[in-house]
Amino acid sequence: MLRRTGFFSLVFEDRIHIAAPPERGFSFFEAMEENYARWHPDHMGFEWRKGRGIAPGNVCWFRERIGGKVLEKEVRFTEVVPNHFYAFAPTGRLMRTFLPRMSFAFRPDGAGFVFEAEIHLRAGPLGERLNRRDFAAVEQHMAEEGRNLKAILEGEAAPFGGGVPRMSGGK
Repeated sequence: MLRRTGFFSLVFEDRIHIAAPPERGFSFFEAMEENYARWHPDHMGFEWRKGRGIAPGNVCWFRERIGGKVLEKEVRFTEVVPNHFYAFAPTGRLMRTFLPRMSFAFRPDGAGFVFEAEIHLRAGPLGERLNRRDFAAVEQHMAEEGRNLKAILEGEAAPFGGGVPRMSGGK
């Protein structure tokens, strides 16, 4: 779901209930090198670039296909509350201008947790209109990631297989 929060501020958000402890969700992301390709069939590569695991200051790189376009991002973890929340942002200053923050939250809820994914974006109404197809593809990708994470963590057969290939991001 895309929500406008200001004239130049948008938030993509997706939420899904997962019948598993929040710690299981957080630990899935701690092992992202092994889990990235398993999480979504359009995930193409993942590497830790500085440090390992989800901790403030650590940097990772990933490659994915969204809406037929191959996208690469190098991000730094900026906020971490173990087993509950983490936020990250692109390392490049220009990219951070338009994409200042992404986050995942693991909110306890009954016998499980609600997984919340958010992408904060700076774009005015014209940018939103010109990029509507790309934005729709991002929304679809985020919803698929949520459903796939639910299936994996609830112990259902993974919707697809494989580990993530090690790929250089060109740096």
